[in-house]
Amino acid sequence: MDTLKIDENPLDLAEKILKDIKSSEGMGLLKCIQCGMCTSMCPGARNSDYNPRDMIERVLEGDETIIEDENIWNCFYCYTCHSICPVGNSACEVNQILRQMAINKGIANDKVRPFTGFIDVMMDLGLGKIPSIFHDDLTRDIGEEWKEKNLHLDEIREELGLKPLSMPKESIKEIRSLLKLTKLDKRVEKINE
Repeated sequence: MDTLKIDENPLDLAEKILKDIKSSEGMGLLKCIQCGMCTSMCPGARNSDYNPRDMIERVLEGDETIIEDENIWNCFYCYTCHSICPVGNSACEVNQILRQMAINKGIANDKVRPFTGFIDVMMDLGLGKIPSIFHDDLTRDIGEEWKEKNLHLDEIREELGLKPLSMPKESIKEIRSLLKLTKLDKRVEKINE
């Protein structure tokens, strides 16, 4: 067991998380009593090696290797842990912040790279649409009817008396400008390097 040096604060990581913009006001991270309620109700824990109680324990111990732990990517963001916690902690929010730290350090690019296609579509079309990289998986999981509907969506919408899903060109330019102002395009480039 490592010895804690007098000038080290094991709560540095927890304090960083609490100061993060994504952290809810009054989150009970420092009140965690390690009761395990979060893990007992967590679908991610039931279906993988993800353990919200363990994750919180590691955060409270200042174990920054949790940022590199593959298991943080198994949280479903269902907020069950948040709703069940007797002290108002949110393992789900902590997990989101840890993931963002991993992304910022560039150690999670392989996890988020497939999802950058959503940003590309938003930049091109000005609205959300499932990128083509996921079409084969959706066809496999949902069936050929998904593929058929997706291929003929504009025709189906027309039959229903609906307009095609498209944004006016000016709106697309405006959305693209807003996304660039937030430097989202640069972030996607960095992830895809």
